[in-house]
Amino acid sequence: MSEFREVFSKAKHIAIITGAGVSAESGVPTFRGAGGYWRKWQSQDLATPEAFSRNPSRVWEFYHYRREVMLTKDPNPAHLAIAECEARLSKQGRSVVVITQNIDELHKQAGSKHVLEIHGSLFKTRCISCGNIAENRTSPICPALEGKGAPDPDTDDAKIPVENLPRCDVNHCNGLLRPHVVWFGETLDSDILTRVEEELEICDLCLVVGTSSIVYPAAMFAPQVAGRGVPVAEFNMESTPATNRFK
Repeated sequence: MSEFREVFSKAKHIAIITGAGVSAESGVPTFRGAGGYWRKWQSQDLATPEAFSRNPSRVWEFYHYRREVMLTKDPNPAHLAIAECEARLSKQGRSVVVITQNIDELHKQAGSKHVLEIHGSLFKTRCISCGNIAENRTSPICPALEGKGAPDPDTDDAKIPVENLPRCDVNHCNGLLRPHVVWFGETLDSDILTRVEEELEICDLCLVVGTSSIVYPAAMFAPQVAGRGVPVAEFNMESTPATNRFK
Protein backbone atom coordinates (compact mmCIF):
# COMPACT_ATOMS: atom_id res chain seq x y z
CA MET A 1 0.00 0.00 0.00
CA SER A 2 2.90 2.36 0.70
CA GLU A 3 4.14 1.74 -2.83
CA PHE A 4 0.68 2.63 -4.17
CA ARG A 5 0.59 5.82 -2.12
CA GLU A 6 3.90 6.90 -3.59
CA VAL A 7 2.80 6.19 -7.17
CA PHE A 8 -0.55 7.90 -6.56
CA SER A 9 1.10 11.02 -5.12
CA LYS A 10 3.13 11.50 -8.31
CA ALA A 11 0.46 10.64 -10.89
CA LYS A 12 -0.75 13.51 -13.09
CA HIS A 13 -3.33 11.71 -15.25
CA ILE A 14 -5.29 8.96 -13.49
CA ALA A 15 -7.70 6.68 -15.34
CA ILE A 16 -10.26 4.85 -13.20
CA ILE A 17 -12.02 1.92 -14.89
CA THR A 18 -15.22 0.91 -13.11
CA GLY A 19 -17.81 -1.83 -13.46
CA ALA A 20 -20.91 -3.23 -11.78
CA GLY A 21 -19.11 -3.89 -8.49
CA VAL A 22 -18.90 -0.16 -7.82
CA SER A 23 -22.71 0.15 -7.89
CA ALA A 24 -23.47 -3.08 -5.99
CA GLU A 25 -23.60 -1.33 -2.61
CA SER A 26 -26.19 1.08 -4.02
CA GLY A 27 -28.46 -1.91 -4.62
CA VAL A 28 -28.37 -1.78 -8.40
CA PRO A 29 -29.69 -5.03 -9.93
CA THR A 30 -27.76 -6.48 -12.89
CA PHE A 31 -30.26 -9.10 -14.17
CA ARG A 32 -27.33 -11.41 -14.90
CA GLY A 33 -26.17 -14.57 -13.18
CA ALA A 34 -28.09 -16.76 -10.74
CA GLY A 35 -31.38 -15.19 -9.71
CA GLY A 36 -30.87 -12.23 -12.00
CA TYR A 37 -34.20 -12.38 -13.77
CA TRP A 38 -36.77 -9.81 -14.82
CA ARG A 39 -39.94 -11.88 -15.18
CA LYS A 40 -38.70 -14.92 -17.14
CA TRP A 41 -35.74 -13.25 -18.78
CA GLN A 42 -32.19 -12.17 -18.05
CA SER A 43 -30.78 -9.00 -19.54
CA GLN A 44 -29.09 -10.79 -22.43
CA ASP A 45 -32.55 -11.98 -23.55
CA LEU A 46 -33.94 -8.44 -23.70
CA ALA A 47 -30.96 -6.18 -24.32
CA THR A 48 -30.54 -6.95 -28.01
CA PRO A 49 -31.59 -5.22 -31.23
CA GLU A 50 -33.49 -8.37 -32.18
CA ALA A 51 -35.53 -8.37 -28.96
CA PHE A 52 -36.42 -4.70 -29.47
CA SER A 53 -37.42 -5.33 -33.08
CA ARG A 54 -39.61 -8.30 -32.07
CA ASN A 55 -41.20 -6.77 -28.99
CA PRO A 56 -40.40 -3.11 -28.31
CA SER A 57 -43.16 -2.94 -25.68
CA ARG A 58 -41.56 -5.69 -23.55
CA VAL A 59 -38.08 -4.21 -23.88
CA TRP A 60 -39.34 -0.77 -22.92
CA GLU A 61 -41.15 -2.26 -19.91
CA PHE A 62 -37.83 -3.77 -18.83
CA TYR A 63 -35.95 -0.49 -19.21
CA HIS A 64 -38.77 1.53 -17.67
CA TYR A 65 -38.52 -0.72 -14.59
CA ARG A 66 -34.75 -0.28 -14.46
CA ARG A 67 -35.04 3.50 -14.83
CA GLU A 68 -37.65 3.71 -12.04
CA VAL A 69 -35.49 1.55 -9.76
CA MET A 70 -32.41 3.68 -10.47
CA LEU A 71 -34.32 6.87 -9.61
CA THR A 72 -34.56 5.49 -6.05
CA LYS A 73 -30.84 4.71 -5.73
CA ASP A 74 -28.05 6.94 -4.49
CA PRO A 75 -24.29 6.97 -5.02
CA ASN A 76 -22.43 4.93 -2.43
CA PRO A 77 -19.09 5.69 -0.70
CA ALA A 78 -17.13 4.31 -3.69
CA HIS A 79 -18.77 6.74 -6.12
CA LEU A 80 -18.33 9.59 -3.66
CA ALA A 81 -14.66 8.78 -3.02
CA ILE A 82 -13.91 8.75 -6.75
CA ALA A 83 -15.70 12.08 -7.24
CA GLU A 84 -13.89 13.59 -4.25
CA CYS A 85 -10.57 12.35 -5.63
CA GLU A 86 -11.24 14.07 -8.96
CA ALA A 87 -12.26 17.33 -7.28
CA ARG A 88 -9.24 17.36 -4.97
CA LEU A 89 -6.68 16.50 -7.64
CA SER A 90 -8.11 18.97 -10.16
CA LYS A 91 -7.18 21.76 -7.73
CA GLN A 92 -3.59 20.52 -7.99
CA GLY A 93 -3.61 20.57 -11.78
CA ARG A 94 -3.96 16.78 -11.96
CA SER A 95 -6.69 14.97 -13.91
CA VAL A 96 -8.96 12.01 -13.19
CA VAL A 97 -11.13 10.34 -15.79
CA VAL A 98 -13.74 7.69 -14.97
CA ILE A 99 -14.18 5.10 -17.71
CA THR A 100 -17.28 3.18 -16.70
CA GLN A 101 -19.15 0.18 -18.04
CA ASN A 102 -22.13 1.13 -15.88
CA ILE A 103 -25.26 2.72 -17.32
CA ASP A 104 -26.69 3.99 -14.01
CA GLU A 105 -25.14 7.52 -14.01
CA LEU A 106 -24.26 7.19 -10.30
CA HIS A 107 -20.76 8.54 -10.94
CA LYS A 108 -22.27 11.74 -12.30
CA GLN A 109 -24.74 11.93 -9.41
CA ALA A 110 -21.80 11.63 -7.02
CA GLY A 111 -20.19 14.66 -8.64
CA SER A 112 -17.68 13.16 -11.07
CA LYS A 113 -17.25 15.57 -13.99
CA HIS A 114 -15.02 13.64 -16.40
CA VAL A 115 -16.98 10.42 -17.08
CA LEU A 116 -16.89 8.29 -20.21
CA GLU A 117 -19.88 5.90 -20.29
CA ILE A 118 -18.78 3.24 -22.75
CA HIS A 119 -22.06 1.32 -22.56
CA GLY A 120 -24.35 4.36 -22.66
CA SER A 121 -26.91 5.45 -20.08
CA LEU A 122 -30.33 4.40 -18.82
CA PHE A 123 -31.25 8.07 -18.82
CA LYS A 124 -30.54 8.79 -22.47
CA THR A 125 -32.65 7.85 -25.47
CA ARG A 126 -31.83 7.49 -29.15
CA CYS A 127 -34.29 7.86 -32.01
CA ILE A 128 -34.18 4.93 -34.42
CA SER A 129 -35.37 7.24 -37.22
CA CYS A 130 -33.31 10.45 -36.95
CA GLY A 131 -30.60 9.24 -34.56
CA ASN A 132 -31.05 12.09 -32.07
CA ILE A 133 -29.65 11.33 -28.62
CA ALA A 134 -31.22 13.10 -25.66
CA GLU A 135 -31.07 13.01 -21.88
CA ASN A 136 -34.34 11.94 -20.34
CA ARG A 137 -35.05 11.45 -16.64
CA THR A 138 -38.84 11.81 -17.01
CA SER A 139 -40.79 9.43 -14.77
CA PRO A 140 -42.53 7.65 -16.36
CA ILE A 141 -40.80 8.17 -19.69
CA CYS A 142 -44.23 8.06 -21.41
CA PRO A 143 -47.80 7.83 -20.07
CA ALA A 144 -48.38 4.31 -21.41
CA LEU A 145 -45.55 2.92 -19.24
CA GLU A 146 -46.87 4.33 -15.98
CA GLY A 147 -47.28 1.47 -13.52
CA LYS A 148 -45.85 -1.04 -15.99
CA GLY A 149 -42.66 -3.10 -15.88
CA ALA A 150 -43.29 -5.16 -12.73
CA PRO A 151 -40.54 -7.82 -12.53
CA ASP A 152 -42.63 -10.67 -11.11
CA PRO A 153 -42.56 -13.85 -13.24
CA ASP A 154 -46.36 -14.07 -13.39
CA THR A 155 -46.80 -10.52 -14.72
CA ASP A 156 -48.27 -10.38 -18.21
CA ASP A 157 -46.72 -8.24 -20.92
CA ALA A 158 -48.44 -4.85 -21.21
CA LYS A 159 -48.42 -5.16 -25.02
CA ILE A 160 -48.32 -1.40 -25.46
CA PRO A 161 -49.00 -0.31 -29.06
CA VAL A 162 -45.79 0.91 -30.66
CA GLU A 163 -47.28 4.35 -31.33
CA ASN A 164 -47.72 4.81 -27.56
CA LEU A 165 -44.13 3.95 -26.68
CA PRO A 166 -41.54 6.76 -26.20
CA ARG A 167 -41.36 8.89 -29.36
CA CYS A 168 -38.93 11.49 -30.68
CA ASP A 169 -40.08 15.09 -30.31
CA VAL A 170 -37.31 16.70 -32.39
CA ASN A 171 -38.64 18.62 -35.39
CA HIS A 172 -41.87 16.60 -35.40
CA CYS A 173 -39.87 13.43 -36.13
CA ASN A 174 -42.09 11.20 -33.94
CA GLY A 175 -39.72 8.24 -34.51
CA LEU A 176 -39.58 5.39 -32.00
CA LEU A 177 -37.05 5.94 -29.22
CA ARG A 178 -34.83 3.23 -27.80
CA PRO A 179 -32.63 3.30 -24.70
CA HIS A 180 -29.22 4.78 -25.56
CA VAL A 181 -27.32 1.77 -24.26
CA VAL A 182 -25.03 -0.67 -26.01
CA TRP A 183 -26.92 -3.92 -26.43
CA PHE A 184 -25.50 -7.41 -26.82
CA GLY A 185 -24.27 -7.82 -30.38
CA GLU A 186 -23.71 -4.08 -30.89
CA THR A 187 -20.39 -2.29 -31.18
CA LEU A 188 -19.34 0.49 -28.84
CA ASP A 189 -19.65 4.11 -29.92
CA SER A 190 -16.52 4.89 -31.93
CA ASP A 191 -16.31 8.47 -30.63
CA ILE A 192 -16.37 7.28 -27.01
CA LEU A 193 -13.78 4.60 -27.77
CA THR A 194 -11.50 7.18 -29.37
CA ARG A 195 -11.73 9.36 -26.26
CA VAL A 196 -11.03 6.32 -24.06
CA GLU A 197 -7.95 5.46 -26.13
CA GLU A 198 -6.71 9.05 -25.81
CA GLU A 199 -7.07 8.91 -22.02
CA LEU A 200 -5.35 5.52 -21.79
CA GLU A 201 -2.44 6.86 -23.85
CA ILE A 202 -1.73 9.74 -21.47
CA CYS A 203 -2.58 8.17 -18.10
CA ASP A 204 0.32 7.50 -15.74
CA LEU A 205 -1.75 5.49 -13.25
CA CYS A 206 -4.74 3.20 -13.84
CA LEU A 207 -7.18 2.05 -11.16
CA VAL A 208 -9.52 -0.88 -11.82
CA VAL A 209 -12.51 -0.76 -9.47
CA GLY A 210 -15.39 -3.22 -9.19
CA THR A 211 -15.06 -4.91 -12.57
CA SER A 212 -14.46 -8.56 -13.40
CA SER A 213 -12.44 -7.63 -16.50
CA ILE A 214 -14.16 -10.22 -18.67
CA VAL A 215 -16.32 -7.99 -20.91
CA TYR A 216 -14.49 -6.82 -24.02
CA PRO A 217 -13.18 -4.42 -25.11
CA ALA A 218 -13.12 -2.94 -21.58
CA ALA A 219 -11.28 -6.03 -20.35
CA MET A 220 -8.28 -4.97 -22.41
CA PHE A 221 -8.03 -1.39 -21.15
CA ALA A 222 -5.96 -2.06 -18.01
CA PRO A 223 -3.69 -4.72 -19.58
CA GLN A 224 -3.11 -2.30 -22.47
CA VAL A 225 -1.97 0.38 -20.02
CA ALA A 226 0.14 -2.10 -18.04
CA GLY A 227 1.74 -3.20 -21.31
CA ARG A 228 3.41 0.17 -21.68
CA GLY A 229 4.77 0.09 -18.14
CA VAL A 230 2.12 2.19 -16.40
CA PRO A 231 1.21 1.08 -12.86
CA VAL A 232 -2.21 -0.56 -12.53
CA ALA A 233 -3.93 -1.03 -9.17
CA GLU A 234 -6.92 -3.36 -8.91
CA PHE A 235 -9.62 -2.82 -6.27
CA ASN A 236 -11.92 -5.84 -6.24
CA MET A 237 -13.32 -8.14 -3.59
CA GLU A 238 -11.62 -11.11 -5.25
CA SER A 239 -9.10 -11.87 -7.97
CA THR A 240 -10.29 -11.55 -11.56
CA PRO A 241 -9.12 -13.15 -14.82
CA ALA A 242 -7.03 -10.06 -15.49
CA THR A 243 -5.34 -9.77 -12.08
CA ASN A 244 -2.13 -11.50 -13.08
CA ARG A 245 -1.83 -9.37 -16.22
CA PHE A 246 -1.28 -6.28 -14.11
CA LYS A 247 1.82 -7.51 -12.33
